[in-house]
Amino acid sequence: MPTDGNAPVVVRKLAGSGRRTLLVHGLGANASVWDTCAGPLAAGHELWTAQLPWRGEGVDDWARGPELGHWLAEALRLVPGGAEVVVAHSMSANVLLDLLDRESRRGTDPFTRFGIRALVLVSPFYRGSAEDFDWPTISYYLNDFHLILEEGLRAHSGGRLGADIQRAMAHRVRDRIGPYGWLRFFDLYLGTPGLQTGRIAVPCLVFGGEHDFAAPPGEARALAAALPDARLRVLPTGHFPMIERPEEFAAEIREFLNSIPAGDPQHGPGPRTVLEHH
Repeated sequence: MPTDGNAPVVVRKLAGSGRRTLLVHGLGANASVWDTCAGPLAAGHELWTAQLPWRGEGVDDWARGPELGHWLAEALRLVPGGAEVVVAHSMSANVLLDLLDRESRRGTDPFTRFGIRALVLVSPFYRGSAEDFDWPTISYYLNDFHLILEEGLRAHSGGRLGADIQRAMAHRVRDRIGPYGWLRFFDLYLGTPGLQTGRIAVPCLVFGGEHDFAAPPGEARALAAALPDARLRVLPTGHFPMIERPEEFAAEIREFLNSIPAGDPQHGPGPRTVLEHH
């Protein structure tokens, strides 16, 4: 298991025992986004975090490398015994869905391969139709990209950063991600209408934030509706529910996972359960 903080993928055990659960950060963030919810989530779970190449401090040229799912597959492999549950935030939720979709198209059962029994998709980007994308969408996510990064800094600092400092830091992270990194993010987003969501053969919990201006809650609702066995939770938060409502966020995950019986991954869609909670 890598211990070098500069390695493209670094997996570390946080705490707890029980179901092996891998927590995956989004674009421009890092594993510390899970610190606030780790305590309440650790009961009954063996928590692991993955630092991926698109973390805030960055790994040079990650955006010009292999499929992003390659790095996530490496993180899954590095969890001893495999990750039974994957909790993925923001862009990494899309990387996860893309990885599972590519494996399925290659004729592989990704849930058996990786040992995944459940997914928790936090603030995902999702549109069910190619017609849902237009030129204003591109303009919004390109020209206001730094605002999404500012939101992460605001949530992570608890609002303690001054507006000027927050803005300057967001621009530095944006410039480190660079045009290639942004294109990798937006390409994943554009690919969501083509995802074979009907093949997601494990129970899923999808989180949306009622005030999320990066991944609006309607997209979480649309994704949950497209999955065979999904529960939807919309919390009164922005893009970072695990920071803004850590106790409630962890309680929802515990309730969800406690409803899944122990055993092997299921090999077909279970009963359809799309629920919403505010």
